[in-house]
Amino acid sequence: MANMNRFRSTTLAAGAFAAALILSSPAGAQALSKGNVQLADSVVAVVNSDVITQRELLDRVGLITRRLQQQNAPLPPTPQLQRQVLDQMVIERVQLQKAKEDGINVDDATVNRTLERLAQQNQMTLDVYRARIEAQGVPWSTFTRDARTELTLSKLREKEVDSKITVSDAEIANYVASQRGPNAKQSSDLHLQHIMFKLPPNASQTDVAALQAKAEAVLKEAQSGDDFAKLAKQNSQDTDAAKGGDLGFRTQGSLPAGVVSAVATLRPGQVVPQLIRTDGGFEIIKLVERRSGQGTAADAPKLVQTHVRHILLRVSDGMSESAARQKLLDIKRDVVGGGDFANFARTYSQDGSASQGGDLGWISPGETVPEFERAMNNLKDNDVSDPVRSEYGYHLIQVLARREAEGSATQQLDIARQAIGQRKAEQAYSDWLRELRDTAYVQYKGIAAQADQ
Repeated sequence: MANMNRFRSTTLAAGAFAAALILSSPAGAQALSKGNVQLADSVVAVVNSDVITQRELLDRVGLITRRLQQQNAPLPPTPQLQRQVLDQMVIERVQLQKAKEDGINVDDATVNRTLERLAQQNQMTLDVYRARIEAQGVPWSTFTRDARTELTLSKLREKEVDSKITVSDAEIANYVASQRGPNAKQSSDLHLQHIMFKLPPNASQTDVAALQAKAEAVLKEAQSGDDFAKLAKQNSQDTDAAKGGDLGFRTQGSLPAGVVSAVATLRPGQVVPQLIRTDGGFEIIKLVERRSGQGTAADAPKLVQTHVRHILLRVSDGMSESAARQKLLDIKRDVVGGGDFANFARTYSQDGSASQGGDLGWISPGETVPEFERAMNNLKDNDVSDPVRSEYGYHLIQVLARREAEGSATQQLDIARQAIGQRKAEQAYSDWLRELRDTAYVQYKGIAAQADQ
């Protein structure tokens, strides 16, 4: 999987279906031979009222093994791999049972459209694609069944998890701020209400003092919790008094610096604790709400893309956690001392980006796993991180440059909403799967049961 899909979380897909997704590479076109293996058909797991057989398990393990070999990923010991695959098959079976309970079905037409799309992605006709699948030793009926399983699980997730995810404006504003890199300034639109007390031209000091005393009295009422809109209608001398002094959302650039400064530390719903002196009199300000800037592309806070490269060391039997960390610390020391990061990446990195010197190109928010993204966002240009642990292993990260994401303010905020939604959905899906698994009756048998002891 080149560049590890930029570190997006993945799960083991249905066996034959997953294996066929790699057909376009020479390694993926090699046939899976079953002729040399005598498959036993004993039960290895009971899942509620269903069973998983040894034959099913070994078929899936064979396909996953070839998939890992194609990615040049280290293979765990066979018993460990079999147990990992069996655990995944249990989760899959529980989900299929839930889908049946929910009445979720995938019709033949939908499956056929999916297969045709896969064939097009591999630049083949459907007949040629089918022949290539069968040349791998995978019956077309098995491949079609697994495609239906993938589609069913996708519909189940949409119904049970994804459709229930919501993203608030406050979450977007916080996310945008977190993506702007170190030392970046945040800009928000401000929703304000105000009460204006105007001074007449050439007002005397007595007039100023009297107006200030009146304004102070109203300010005290506003701070005590009285209805601000009602106070504005009764006292404000501005044209928006009839609307309760509501100014709506304003960009910070369109507001006086004194007003922006005065509300900077307020929580929504609070009133500035002192009068604001203006050229025309006195003003009372209430902060109603903040949101990520949406006025214009110039006013809105920009999402930042990062040009980054990395070195990945996978943790396996051949390399321990401590050895991977120490190796990357040694490389960091050499890079800081003037060594070429790209050469080290070509030599040591176990990611598909190694041949490009570890260069991942321009990364947008949400395109990496959280651990990688947090470390990347905390680096200044040309800085090198300490070793960063993710589900893929240990990374050494170097930021090369940053730029503002292209597109309008609305498009940038859509990127943020999608990234937040994806993260929330992944976490919610993980929690939902855990709960579903915990409520299922699962019993391992034979070798699988021995592994628990």
